[in-house]
Amino acid sequence: MTDHWTPPTVSPTDREALARLFGALVVSAGALAMEVLARPNLDSRLKDDKSPVTEADERVEDYLLAALARDLPDVPIIAEEAAARGETVTHGEAFLLIDPIDGTREFLARSPEFTVNLALIVDGAPVAGAISAPAGSKVWFGGVESYLADAAPGGALPAPQEWRRLRTRKPPVEGMTALVSKSHLDAETQAFIARLPIAERLSVGSSLKFCAVAEGRADVYPRFGPTMEWDTAAGDAILRAAGGVVLDPSGAPLRYNKSREKYLNGAFIAWGDPASATLS
Repeated sequence: MTDHWTPPTVSPTDREALARLFGALVVSAGALAMEVLARPNLDSRLKDDKSPVTEADERVEDYLLAALARDLPDVPIIAEEAAARGETVTHGEAFLLIDPIDGTREFLARSPEFTVNLALIVDGAPVAGAISAPAGSKVWFGGVESYLADAAPGGALPAPQEWRRLRTRKPPVEGMTALVSKSHLDAETQAFIARLPIAERLSVGSSLKFCAVAEGRADVYPRFGPTMEWDTAAGDAILRAAGGVVLDPSGAPLRYNKSREKYLNGAFIAWGDPASATLS
């Protein structure tokens, strides 16, 4: 990428280049999370919203902020921990979203199901995004197309011949696989799943649920509890590029740039097969 790239005009070539850049950055940033995870004791504190934050959240966020200021200096950035401190950013229709550690509770439990997330929003939609799972040495990234690759945290993004292109699937005849949150399963989610032809229900942490749908390993991920835009943007971008959709209760694509709501999402349902989408 060059300093002359100007949002919100993002060509397909730009989207692919951004996805690769984001993939490289989240893989590199994952090493900082693993350094903290290797310590015998993991400390955390509670933010105003009662969610935990660790040194890993802060170190990863600082790294990504510095890297993006270097690589995309003209693009405003909304980052989770900065927002939690009350910092505000003036931006238009194009901006970046950072979730330095999605699944902080999983991180504190030393579960591998935590991720580093980065995405670009243009005109209310995620147009490029990347997610790394440092403990699993995986990275997912998507612009026009979506890919999965093995990538050790702190290493380089693998060469293109090592990427696997992702496509969602049509639900199997024996029934759908539904994904639910490990930390936030509620009665509304359970009631929604009960109305679908579900053959299997899996409990998965963090934004890895979007990745599983994008890979064609699952079919639906409903979320009725609150999330923030930085929680969903990267996974949404990857899933959309793999052929899926993320819909709000009206049946429209989930919208971003909800600054008046402080970037709070409402309910949404991620589907692998748009033809199977239902809100009933």
